[in-house]
Amino acid sequence: MEMEIRQLRCFVAVVDEGSFTDAGISLGISQTAVSRNLAALEEYLGVRLIHRTTRSVSLTEAGERALAHARRVLAAVVGLERDAQGGGRLRLGYAWSALGRHTLELQRRWAAELPDVDLELVMDNSPTAGLLEGASDVAILRRVPVAGKAAARTVDLRRIGMEKRYCAMAADDPLAGRRSVALAQIADKALAVDLRTGSTTLELWPVDSRPAKTIEIHSVDDWLTLIGSGKARGVTAESTAHQYRRRGLVYRPVRDAPPVPVHAAWIKGELPMAGRRLIAMLEELYGS
Repeated sequence: MEMEIRQLRCFVAVVDEGSFTDAGISLGISQTAVSRNLAALEEYLGVRLIHRTTRSVSLTEAGERALAHARRVLAAVVGLERDAQGGGRLRLGYAWSALGRHTLELQRRWAAELPDVDLELVMDNSPTAGLLEGASDVAILRRVPVAGKAAARTVDLRRIGMEKRYCAMAADDPLAGRRSVALAQIADKALAVDLRTGSTTLELWPVDSRPAKTIEIHSVDDWLTLIGSGKARGVTAESTAHQYRRRGLVYRPVRDAPPVPVHAAWIKGELPMAGRRLIAMLEELYGS
């Protein structure tokens, strides 16, 4: 017995669609075929991947571990098909913002120097910006994976540049009229933070002067909406200030905060030749 691609497709489809019926519809096969393929995959691996009930499905612990690998395998198959048919593609993942003011110039240089390889920018709000999920080939990370975690053991990093920190606030905020702000000034109001992928944590402030209240958000859109309402402020990298302009919200430089390191990341041993060229290009842009 061997593992088959269709078994992995059924596994991922059940997770993404939420039921065997909907997975079958998305794949164009019967519910019975989906169930049979998943059962065969579980038999091959020797573990249960999904808990089944009459109303819902959920991942087991083994299923959670297997899902990222399954997505990567399927993404590699798609890449193989594209390359074999003469179409190259490199996916650059990012969690919050791409490359700020460098984004457009990167796209222009890439199109001029590597016209046969499509550079696809992929937003994925996961700690590795889609690397472990198989959604990206190279990722931009402004938050390094925690040592000892699976991501830190799996991912290679190279620092490509630094970005200044900015404070985002409502346009009628008392600090909005200033040309720049200090960390202590920001701390007198609630701070909006993304604990999974954001570049800002409370460690940015001295212990005795940290914001008294934090509000956890889960996407850049939630962050922008909350700050625009005036209920919180946010601290972010320069790229966010450049990429996400919104009426009723302003950004001011944080004059006493250290800059944000920007890293290129990839799965160990899986950096394609086009990825090496991409990283070199990124270093050139940040160094210019």
